[in-house]
Amino acid sequence: MQIRSNIKTVRMNEIFEILFHTNQALYAIVSENVTEAYLVLFLIIFLETGLIVFPFLPGDGLLFSAGVIAASSQLNIVILVPILIIAAIVGNYFNYGIGKLIGNKIEHSPNRFVQKYLVKSIIETRKFYHKHGKKSIIIGRFFPVIRTYIPFLAGTVKFDYPMFGKYTVIGSVIWVPFFTLSGFFLGEIPWIRNNFELIFLGLIVVTLIPFFYTAIKMFLIKKKV
Repeated sequence: MQIRSNIKTVRMNEIFEILFHTNQALYAIVSENVTEAYLVLFLIIFLETGLIVFPFLPGDGLLFSAGVIAASSQLNIVILVPILIIAAIVGNYFNYGIGKLIGNKIEHSPNRFVQKYLVKSIIETRKFYHKHGKKSIIIGRFFPVIRTYIPFLAGTVKFDYPMFGKYTVIGSVIWVPFFTLSGFFLGEIPWIRNNFELIFLGLIVVTLIPFFYTAIKMFLIKKKV
């Protein structure tokens, strides 16, 4: 038990190191144990897409960073891309399952407050998914925070499971290679390699802009009403 606890602690420490010192941390892990590097990257992508408490994890930036590292290390891009696609798919399925479980509890809750407000919200969300569900699962992949909650809400409203699975795979197959291969092929450019951390932060900021724009727009509309 103590050994397992120590392993978990080491991996969590590695994850935090990657979040705050991405380039150096990834290189260090790859140089020590490339298999462990694949595992850590898998866990981060899985956590960001699979649990609603981890929307802050930098999926886009991390994929790009992993591609850059793969261009000049033992990290094999041919192995890396499929592993991260699987992580993104499994994460979505897991998140959907949690959402479905919570959705069932909400809809069958005897609590009046829950029935009055939360069930009403589920009905409205269900209408949204009926109309925009397919494209939101694919497009949402490219927006931090949003991609963490889309599968959860899809499960909450019991969005068609086969349809959810189909578009989850399509979205993952587009999202992961787009950022990972961009990093792999652009990482050899000296300016990009020398300004790696700046690009990493830039990707996070740029991909967050649509989220904040939509949130502010919705707030102003509600305020007018």
